[in-house]
Amino acid sequence: MLCIALIAVNVISNMFYKRFDLTTDKRYTLSASALDIIKDVNSPIVIDVFLEGEDFPSEFRRLQNETKQLLEEFTATNKNIVFNFINPLEDESTRERNMQQLTQRGLTPMQLSVQESGKSSQAVIFPWALASYNGQTVTIPLVKNKIGATQQELVTNSVQHLEYAFADGFSKLTKPKRRKIAILKGNQQLEDKYIADFVKKLGAYYYIAPFTLDSVASNPQNTLKAINAFDLIISAKPTEAFTEAEKLVLDQYTMNGGKSLWLVDAVAMEKDSLYNATGTNYAISRDLNLTDFFFKYGVRINPYMVSTLYSAPITLAMGQGSQSQFQHLKWPYSPLAGSSSNHPIVNNLNLVRFDFANQIDTLKNSIKKTILLETAPLTKLEGTPREVSLELVTKEQDPKAFNKGNQTLAVLLEGEFNSVYSNRVKPFKLTQDKTISQPTKMIVIADGDVIKNDMAQNKPLELGFDRWTGQTYGNKEFLLNAVNYLLDDNGLINIRTKEIAIAFLNQQKITDQKTKWQLINILLPLLLLGVFGFVFNYLRKKRYAS
Repeated sequence: MLCIALIAVNVISNMFYKRFDLTTDKRYTLSASALDIIKDVNSPIVIDVFLEGEDFPSEFRRLQNETKQLLEEFTATNKNIVFNFINPLEDESTRERNMQQLTQRGLTPMQLSVQESGKSSQAVIFPWALASYNGQTVTIPLVKNKIGATQQELVTNSVQHLEYAFADGFSKLTKPKRRKIAILKGNQQLEDKYIADFVKKLGAYYYIAPFTLDSVASNPQNTLKAINAFDLIISAKPTEAFTEAEKLVLDQYTMNGGKSLWLVDAVAMEKDSLYNATGTNYAISRDLNLTDFFFKYGVRINPYMVSTLYSAPITLAMGQGSQSQFQHLKWPYSPLAGSSSNHPIVNNLNLVRFDFANQIDTLKNSIKKTILLETAPLTKLEGTPREVSLELVTKEQDPKAFNKGNQTLAVLLEGEFNSVYSNRVKPFKLTQDKTISQPTKMIVIADGDVIKNDMAQNKPLELGFDRWTGQTYGNKEFLLNAVNYLLDDNGLINIRTKEIAIAFLNQQKITDQKTKWQLINILLPLLLLGVFGFVFNYLRKKRYAS
């Protein structure tokens, strides 16, 4: 009977297979968005994970294990997801060649400091994965960088980001492009070369096309019809004022449910303009004729420059002739902005660098407003016109002057917008005049340079990368998250709000108390065994002595 019962249990367990996630944060329970992406995958997605090796710090072994367990969850859901862990540095004879090949593919290595047994050493890892499907391959980053983060914080951020990273990679492989984005031209926006890196990144998700408003002057109705074919418009640092007819087209685009991303400077000032003989220039307000436009929607961009003590440095050549050296100096006009919010756009986000940013006020109306990015508290506002000089780097700043607190630099607007031209004379006649929009979204950022990539040898560098300091800021990730949120119809971006708590051992405590715990783990069991043997023999002799 026992044998039959065991056989029955095995048969039933094979028929009804179920995995249980007993963790408090449900880290191994895949989100509905991730499940939706892989449910219809009917041919293999092969994933090569390079997070493998023997010299990993304990924190990164944790990341390795979490990656493996997450992929096991994907595989348990769909058997067409196959993964392998590969150590590209294992074979000394091919080590250098493998490193070179991976680096050429954009999989840059990461150098780690290993602190174990009170000793410090260095290790090189490749925290990347390659996912291939039907002849296509995408790279998946496994480490989520954050300025000033310790290795433990880095791993915590990375583990929290894992599901989104893999789901995003799978989505790019399996989901065809559907959404269309228009990059606005015609109002002296940034040249293509300065937005090239971000547009290239967007191209992996969406169809991209330039769109000019020049035709508004001759045929505004056709222009409105054409722009309504796009799901999102991006205006990257316009410097020429918009006409009333252009604003009406943009307003009616919003009324029809169109999404928009605005990167606007209310002050005309460029860092490059300071690199002259005098090292000075004047910052003046810039009128784009958009004040009433944004005011009606619930925000106001003020013509103040935001100056803060928590900012990115400026790199200048100090000294004369051949003795000059590049130095990274404090520069209050490049604020580093972050957020304590868990909103999916900014959750677990690296600091975003601004240049000559302006202040945003939010106004009371029916639109829901979410502050996405703001400065550190030690901030002051400087009106225009104002002279800006590079000599500022040689002066000691008084912290007491920076007393304006956190300043808003980026805002998300959501809801049903009221038309800017409601109850107003319109610059041209509309065949269909809408005064209240369909539910839609808009993001306003008070600095056009957030989207601007640097150039080197006439080639665009990665957005957010500072070639002088080697630091990479969160500009590209922030903007990509913003676009994904505005256009996301499958909830993929919401995976970013998932919170995972990772517990680590205290390495300093391990080093200090290593001998003590070794003695406890070795001697205590022997001592207990000896006491048990002594008591057992004593009782045995006492019982059977007679």
